Amino acid sequence: MMKNSMLMRAATVTALLAVNAMSAGSAFAESTDSRHYGLVRGGGLDFSDVLDSLKRLVDRTLPEDGAIRNAPNFVVDAGWPKALPNQWTVGQVGGIAVDRRDRIWIVQRARSLTSDEAAAMGAYTDPTTGEEATNDAGVPISALGHPRPNGPLADCCNPAPAVMQFDREGNLLRAWGGPADPGFIGGRCKEDEGCVWPAGEHGIYVDHNDNVYIAGNGSGQGGFPWAGTHGADSHVLKFSADGTFLMRVGQPGFVGPDSNDTNGADNGTPRLYLPADMEVDPKTNELYIADGYGNHRIVVVDAETGEYKRHWGAYGQNPVNDAASDDAGPYANDRGEQIIPYFRNPVHCVRITDDNLVYVCDRVNNRIQVFKKNEVGRACTNQNGNEGTCGFVTEKYIRADTLGNGSVWDLDTSSDRRQSCLHNVDGTNQYADTLHRTSLELLSTFSRHGRHAGEFHWVHNVATDSDGNMYTAEVDTGKRAQKFLRYGSRGCRTSNK
Repeated sequence: MMKNSMLMRAATVTALLAVNAMSAGSAFAESTDSRHYGLVRGGGLDFSDVLDSLKRLVDRTLPEDGAIRNAPNFVVDAGWPKALPNQWTVGQVGGIAVDRRDRIWIVQRARSLTSDEAAAMGAYTDPTTGEEATNDAGVPISALGHPRPNGPLADCCNPAPAVMQFDREGNLLRAWGGPADPGFIGGRCKEDEGCVWPAGEHGIYVDHNDNVYIAGNGSGQGGFPWAGTHGADSHVLKFSADGTFLMRVGQPGFVGPDSNDTNGADNGTPRLYLPADMEVDPKTNELYIADGYGNHRIVVVDAETGEYKRHWGAYGQNPVNDAASDDAGPYANDRGEQIIPYFRNPVHCVRITDDNLVYVCDRVNNRIQVFKKNEVGRACTNQNGNEGTCGFVTEKYIRADTLGNGSVWDLDTSSDRRQSCLHNVDGTNQYADTLHRTSLELLSTFSRHGRHAGEFHWVHNVATDSDGNMYTAEVDTGKRAQKFLRYGSRGCRTSNK
């Protein structure tokens, strides 16, 4: 008991030093801004109160069992990001990524905002016809479909553009894309050039050349002025960092599943079906797509042309048996089975490591599957889940009793040279986990369900920067991104070392 108490105290002190060493990105950081000095020097705020408040934040993100493990620890930076301009607010944050310059990118769903969250919006007027949009009852509505018979409801807020880039201090650097960016759809994103903005933004990745990739899992059935009308989001879009459209993989509106298609889209790329996420391998410039909410596979294409390279399902199998997965029903039917020979929807993430391994989030099956990058994807059968067959390495179940939406939502690695940690976010149990990447031993878990800083509601994605700081994104009614400062160890060691 004494040892645990001392460890907790040491962690608290370390975290406080880390937070106070920050620039103005933290709510209580010391900076050249006289307002920050004034908080503790003549402004009536006692420095001990600042320390107490920071300690409470540290306590909120201590590992679940109160122990300090052989892994990094984290404390929430409650001042990140800074307030947005233009009375902007964000909806569900469907993806988060960190680029090679430690800039943090999110893709958020403006169309998920409620009427009171987007209260500054008035009735929508079609820019082409000049007609005011109305609902079936003839009541004027906003671009999001909210009734606006008498104009805006309040001073704040307005939807922000879909893609937003921040620095590590929380400053907004750029914002573009989606229907909330005036003139973007039909301007830089033209349908006749192949750019069809997703109905439900899902996943973002920034590659080694600063290109930005966005997926989607929306239905595109219309219903209000900004709603997508193209049918299912069965495509991935590629942009330059400034929002210039470059390429599309897949075909909007395709309804599958067809997890074995290689070139059936109208542009000769593979037909995707509600893709969830993606990552580019900088060694080969290949784009790995977690395809995802409709299909049951990882598919790899050329990141420049979209040309098909290979694909696989659970245990590295190719071809993929869509019918077996769809006929299997909910995870509860298989819970406790040693081998589940199919991915369930959604196949929610794919991550590539420097030692040529590929990690896949089989979300609802509550597991991580690991593959050898240079072996997986060929025609191969592995119904029994044999390690060493079809490029399959191993798998790890996380809280295997979890039902509902599953426990393996997104993965990223630590910043040490060996990438020795693997971070997972669990949007059902509302945890952030740290595993030893090679042994897959679960070392540490923090947070819980809640609305306060450092807590989660439907935590959906995770990304890390070069210092090992963690960034998370939340969907459903969470609608935010959070930053967690790393302190203590940079990497992971197994508990028996």
